[in-house]
Amino acid sequence: MNMPDPQAFAATWMTQLSDPTAWQGWMTPQAGALQGAAPNPLAGVFKDFGVTLSQGRLDALRQDYLQTAGRLWQDFMSGKTPEIHDKRFSSSEWTASPFSAFTAASYLLNGEFMLALADAVEAGPRERQKIRFAVQQMVDAMSPANFLATNPEVHAKLIETKGESLTKGLQNMLADLQKGRISQSDESAFEVGVNVGTAPGHVVYENDLFQLIQYSPSTPNVHAVPLLMIPPCINKFYILDLQPENSLVRYVVDQGNTVFMVSWRNPDKSMGSLTWDDYVERGAIEAIDVAREISGQEKVHVFGFCVGGTIAASALSVLAARDRQPAASLSLLTTLLDFSDAGVLEVFIDETQVALREQKLAKGGIMPGGDLASTFSALRPNDLVWNYVQQNYLKGKTPPAFDLLYWNADSTNLPGPMFCSYLRNMYLEDKLKQPGAMTVCGVPVDLGRIDCPTFIYGSKEDHIVPWQAAFASVNLLNPKKPKANRFVLGASGHIAGVINPASKNKRSHWVNEARDVGEKSEKNDKRGKGGKGEKNIIPLTAEGWFAGAEERKGSWWPEWARFLQENGGAEVPAPAQPGNDRYQPTEPAPGRYVKVRAEGL
Repeated sequence: MNMPDPQAFAATWMTQLSDPTAWQGWMTPQAGALQGAAPNPLAGVFKDFGVTLSQGRLDALRQDYLQTAGRLWQDFMSGKTPEIHDKRFSSSEWTASPFSAFTAASYLLNGEFMLALADAVEAGPRERQKIRFAVQQMVDAMSPANFLATNPEVHAKLIETKGESLTKGLQNMLADLQKGRISQSDESAFEVGVNVGTAPGHVVYENDLFQLIQYSPSTPNVHAVPLLMIPPCINKFYILDLQPENSLVRYVVDQGNTVFMVSWRNPDKSMGSLTWDDYVERGAIEAIDVAREISGQEKVHVFGFCVGGTIAASALSVLAARDRQPAASLSLLTTLLDFSDAGVLEVFIDETQVALREQKLAKGGIMPGGDLASTFSALRPNDLVWNYVQQNYLKGKTPPAFDLLYWNADSTNLPGPMFCSYLRNMYLEDKLKQPGAMTVCGVPVDLGRIDCPTFIYGSKEDHIVPWQAAFASVNLLNPKKPKANRFVLGASGHIAGVINPASKNKRSHWVNEARDVGEKSEKNDKRGKGGKGEKNIIPLTAEGWFAGAEERKGSWWPEWARFLQENGGAEVPAPAQPGNDRYQPTEPAPGRYVKVRAEGL
C-alpha cells in the first residue's frame, strides 16, 4: 500500500492554507489536477487501488466543502476566531492568535474532506477500509501541531525556556534515533524484576521456548485446580504483573489460586525455524503437562490472552483430537478464534502482503519486534506517535514514567515460519474456526471438541480484537453445551480494558446473567427422532447478547474470580514449596527470559 511522504505532503499543505482558491485542486480524485490548481494529494492512493468517485457524490462533497471553507475564510478576514473541538488544539495558544486558530480549523476541515472522499469511493468494504486507513495516516501526519513552524504551543515554550526546549528536543530526537524508536515513557524509571514483574515466585521448568513460573501462594489454602496463564508471545508476560496495585497475577493469587505463568523466550536467530506447531506442542501443551504434574491434578484452568488465547485453544483442540481433556476451564481474554472480523489489522493483511512475508520468512528468519511495534503504533498514530513528536522533540519534554508504556516499548521478536503460518491460516484464510480445515501438530483441529466451561472476555473499545469478534468464540466452543460459555464485556481498549484492577473500582463491565444461548436461543425441532423433538442451537449474536446485558460499575476481575472458584474444586493446603521432586526451582521470578530485549538480539 503506497502512501505519499507525509512530510512532503504536509509542506505542500501548509503553503496552501492561506490561499483558499488552491484548495479547489483537491476536488478531483483522478491523478491529474484542475487547471491552475494544486495536485490532488490523494491521487496516488486512489490510483493504487483503481477506484473512482461517482460524479454526483463528488459534486455534493465539493459543494459542502466550498460552503464551509468560504465561511471559514470570511470569519478569518473579519477577525473572528473559529471554534475548534479537537484535543490536539485545546490549549489556549491555538486560539490566542487568529492565524493559529485558522490554521487548525483549516486543517480539520481539509482532513474531514479527505476522509469524506475516502469514504465515498466506489470499492468493496475491505478496499475502502484500506483507503481510509491510508488517508487517516496522511491526515494525522499533516496536523499543524506536528511542526515547529505551525505549533504556537512550541513557540511559547521556546520563548519561556529561551531556546532550551529546542536544544533538549534535538537531544531527545537523537537519542531516539540511536534506539530506533520513539520514547513513550521514562524507561530509566523501570527494571523488570525490580519494580515491574515483581510477584514472588520461581521458575520451575524451562526449555528453549519458554520458562514456567510458579507463583508463591498468599493464602493458607488454595483451590485444588491450578491456573496456567499463557500470555501473547508477541509481548512480554509482565503486562499481567506490572506493579502490585495493578497486577492481575497478584489478584488471582490472592483469590486462593496456585498460579503458573508461561514466560516466552524472546527469539534470536537460532530460533528462526520455529513454527506454530512448536508454540502449541513444545509451548502450551508442555506447560499444561508440567503444571498438572507439579500440582498433582488431572486438570488445570487454562488462561490465554490475545495471541496466547489462540495458542491455548489450538493446544486444547489438539489434545482433544488425542482424546485428552486436561482443562478444568478455559479463559480467553481479547482473543480471536474467528478471524472474519479482525478489525483495523485487516489493512495489513491480504494475499499480496502475506505472500511477501512468506517469501522472506516462511523458510526461516526472525520477524523483528520493532516492526511489530511500529505496526501497532500506526493503529493509533496521534496517541502513540505524533503526541510524542510534539512533546519530546518540539517541546523538549522528557516523557513521564508509565509502566504500561514501558512494557509497550519492550518488544518481542517472532520466528518467521510461526509468524507466517499465523498470518495465513488465521488472519487470511480463517481456518481455525472450521472443523478439520487446519492441521496442527499432526492432527486436524476442531474447537468444538474442547470440553470445559469457558470464560470469554472482550473490551468494548478494542481496535485490535473487536469485542464482537471476541464474542464469536461463544458460538465455536461447547456447541452442544452452550450454557457452559460465559461472556463478559469490559470498558476501554485492548490493554487498558484488561488491566483494570478491582481495588480501584474504575470503569464498568457488562454481563448477561441469562446467558441466553441455552434458553431463548434454543427451539424444539418436531422433526427430531421418534417425534420427541431435539434442540437446535441458534447462534447468539453479539448484538443480541448486549441488548440483554446489564452494565455494572467497576472491574470485571471479580466476575472471572468467581468463575475460577466455581470450577476450582475443593480447598486444599497451599503448596509449601514450588515445583516437585522432578521440577525443582532454578531461579526466582520473573526469570531471565523476560529480561532479554529484542534490540539486544
